Amino acid sequence: MSYNVDENGYYGQFGGAYVPEILYKTVEDLKKAYLPIIESEEFQKEYRELLRDYVGRPSPLYFAKRMSERYGCQLYLKREDLNHTGAHKINNAIGQILVAKKMGKKRIVAETGAGQHGVATATVCALMDMPCRVYMGALDVERQRPNVERMKMLGAEVFPVQSGNKTLKDATNEAIRDWCCHPADTFYIIGSTVGPHPYPDMVARLQSIISEEIKWQLHDKIGRDYPDYLMACIGGGSNAAGTIYHYIDDERVRLVLGEAGGMGYETAETAASLTIGTVGILHGSRIKVMQTEDGQIVEPYSISAGLDYPGTGPIHCNLYEQGRAKVIPINDDEALRAAYELTRLEGIIPALESSHALAMLPKLQPLLKKDDVVVLTVSGRGDKDLETYLKHKDRILN
Repeated sequence: MSYNVDENGYYGQFGGAYVPEILYKTVEDLKKAYLPIIESEEFQKEYRELLRDYVGRPSPLYFAKRMSERYGCQLYLKREDLNHTGAHKINNAIGQILVAKKMGKKRIVAETGAGQHGVATATVCALMDMPCRVYMGALDVERQRPNVERMKMLGAEVFPVQSGNKTLKDATNEAIRDWCCHPADTFYIIGSTVGPHPYPDMVARLQSIISEEIKWQLHDKIGRDYPDYLMACIGGGSNAAGTIYHYIDDERVRLVLGEAGGMGYETAETAASLTIGTVGILHGSRIKVMQTEDGQIVEPYSISAGLDYPGTGPIHCNLYEQGRAKVIPINDDEALRAAYELTRLEGIIPALESSHALAMLPKLQPLLKKDDVVVLTVSGRGDKDLETYLKHKDRILN
């Protein structure tokens, strides 16, 4: 059995392309074009040169000695926080803008939550000399101010979205609206493994550089190219998709994913859509979403702007439903504590999103053996979250 996408854009029962008629041709054109472009020699050469010389890849696979001692395993951190722009998002943004150029598109739109995808998109638009509009929930604009200023400095237009609860879902709604109004010349760079097919597969392929590197880096370090456990955080799911891509069908590797529990998945203040969601359609894809009995989207909540989304990409919905991936909801305080722990033990300040992956270590500890090799993706750096960390510091450390 394969957990990869089928020819119709489905992962099991999840995925597909549910789009308004005005976007049908645009999405069909992309569906026909993306694989021939991505698999072409010309694209691969340009993409990999940019990853190496511009992004700074490969990102290191770092043996975290003190964290390993604490959790009784061999813990390696995949350092996506060391990429140019500070997160894994740049891998996908560079790939998609190259696809957009090869398809003759003249303008870019994007959505962003924590601002990392917005910064990555603004960065590649500056690099490729293309106009860029980034939609961002007004609440996220306030809580991720440094990233907003970076986007503006890079020449992007940042559009604060005032609808809904003014976060990632609402930003995505507005980006799709814009795309509907300008389908011919506009390319929508989606930041995660969400949206209509082919986006989840395209984003996963562009992020798969993460697991491609893990394979040879592990081989160099320990003499085998697979870990016992792979761990990552999931909101929409792009860093997780990249982390597991080359291991998705390898049953020797246990997949463990951390989603945003917020104040607790049993409360109204959560974004744990895999744990509590039901099957529905959101942003062009059939996924597990947080919704009422009559299909109205329930507003999500997480302290982390990048995980504050009421659904999860179809790749992860299928892995969860099939029992291939273990999914653990992580509460705000658990993520905050994990951030301080990594900072104090290893001198690495992680993004709040990545802290949701780190916070799974105490929960997994009873299962871990001393020889178990655990690879955990630190998807982003914590500069953007310093205000949040400082605000909660006394409570978390005492």
